Amino acid sequence: QVRLVESGGALVQPGESLRLSCAASRIIFRLYTMAWYRQAPGKQRELVADISSGGTINYVDSVKGRFTIFRDNDKATVYLQMNSLKPKDTADYHCNAVWEKVDYWGRGAQVTVAS
Repeated sequence: QVRLVESGGALVQPGESLRLSCAASRIIFRLYTMAWYRQAPGKQRELVADISSGGTINYVDSVKGRFTIFRDNDKATVYLQMNSLKPKDTADYHCNAVWEKVDYWGRGAQVTVAS
């Protein structure tokens, strides 16, 4: 069974950093476009960042310059380095893996940014 397991969520203060990890199993990881989505309470889910199998990266405007997505194909893991966190970054962050018509989701990691 395919699994995507997120880790690294926490409660932090504004300005601090966090690194989320998403470890995948039972997929040919290197083929997949990997992405991080987030959903805040009462809001729609939004794409935060994605990285293709070839390394092409996209970010939502609100995180450009603060967040970095990267992947380690040998470890079948994608990361989201989040710096200069803001209260508006508070959300449940989910990992997503897509290849052709197949996609998988992790259960999420909660990130809370508050004083």
